[in-house]
Amino acid sequence: MSPSLHIIGGGLAGSECAWQAAERGIPVVLHEMRPTVKTDAHVTDHLAELVCSNSFRSDDWQRNAVGLLHEEMRRCGSLIMTCADATKVPAGGALAVDRHAFSALVEKTLLAHPNVTLSREEVAHLPKAEDGLWVIATGPLTSASLTQDILKVTGEDQLAFFDAIAPIVYKESIDFSKAWYQSRYDKPGPGGTGKDYINCPMTKDEYYAFIDALLAGEKTDFKEWEKNTPYFEGCLPIEVMASRGKETLAYGPMKPVGLTNPHSPEKPYAVVQLRQDNALGTLYNIVGFQTKLKYGPQQEVLRMIPGLEKAEFARLGGLHRNTFIKSPILLDGTLRLKKQPNLRFAGQVTGVEGYVESAAIGLLAGQFAAAEAKGEAANPPPAETALGALLSHITGGANVATFQPMNVNFGLFPPLPSRAKKTDRASHMTARALDALDAWLGKRKAA
Repeated sequence: MSPSLHIIGGGLAGSECAWQAAERGIPVVLHEMRPTVKTDAHVTDHLAELVCSNSFRSDDWQRNAVGLLHEEMRRCGSLIMTCADATKVPAGGALAVDRHAFSALVEKTLLAHPNVTLSREEVAHLPKAEDGLWVIATGPLTSASLTQDILKVTGEDQLAFFDAIAPIVYKESIDFSKAWYQSRYDKPGPGGTGKDYINCPMTKDEYYAFIDALLAGEKTDFKEWEKNTPYFEGCLPIEVMASRGKETLAYGPMKPVGLTNPHSPEKPYAVVQLRQDNALGTLYNIVGFQTKLKYGPQQEVLRMIPGLEKAEFARLGGLHRNTFIKSPILLDGTLRLKKQPNLRFAGQVTGVEGYVESAAIGLLAGQFAAAEAKGEAANPPPAETALGALLSHITGGANVATFQPMNVNFGLFPPLPSRAKKTDRASHMTARALDALDAWLGKRKAA
């Protein structure tokens, strides 16, 4: 029998990693510290709990890099994508899920696998070189003791940034004499109809009053050791965006384009959108409204939004800290720690950002570890694929001096021939990627 693989962290990356290895015949022990040790952001003790949002972002695999990553993972037998597809809720062109049904399905499917054992305990220290194969997939909320061990082994200063969490509203508390259902440009998405968002319009005066209150509202204070920690640009609190200019939100998450208010012929100056958060359609999260406002002021400010004057909240917004390592100099091309090759890293701790990206790195770590356990070569995917481009970026392609968490995007891919028309570049990128992925999968199957 092949050696066992131990995985620390039962988030999306750890769960995907465990599935990939187990499917390849490797006995897996998945270590998850919750509920024995709680975190500042998790609510349940389920595996693969979604903390910040319920959206996996665009599912357009023909023209969007994250949609392409979805499709590549599906073709690789991804547990996370299978469960996401099975628990999806309407979200326009995005793939969003019922967060509780999703994590419950991931956990149920994993625990039913004969090669997977779940250990509910904290692993407080990094394994030693003689302890066999391990994957560290502890995500944004790595425990303090394990973080210190990682710092000792890597010899690097800790890198960290803040992620923010958006509030969730009970649909029954929304005033539909002011709000309406519509996706931008009536665009349907996975399981959607083109009317997948709830929209709350604002006049110019209402918008400016809202911005003033948002900026004046009392915010969560940072601890002394947190004060120099930056935000992740892809998940900024709304008050931070608003502080960059009063029109920032009107041109960002509150842009009114592609929407028509059936209650008034007047074009809205700004629109707040809410996206379905569970399969029952009873909960909606406020899109792009991550915030560090304290709970009292937060409710007051959010109830200034037309249609949300009597809003009741299932969860209010918040802030949590994320940690990651300097992967470009610490990890090799198959995610092994150069200083101690029996350890691999996966997920957000490697410096990728987003649920899908984290799970994708978990998928690759699981496949690489399984190959090593079986004495086989761990062959990375081609750089032309979304999986390969993301892997190449974090294991050497990024500038170490400016390395920050990164979402998948076409800028990470090898450039196309200059003769390709600019307007068709996205579709050419995705077609090239899927051809390369299928060839890679075919060669592995033949071997």
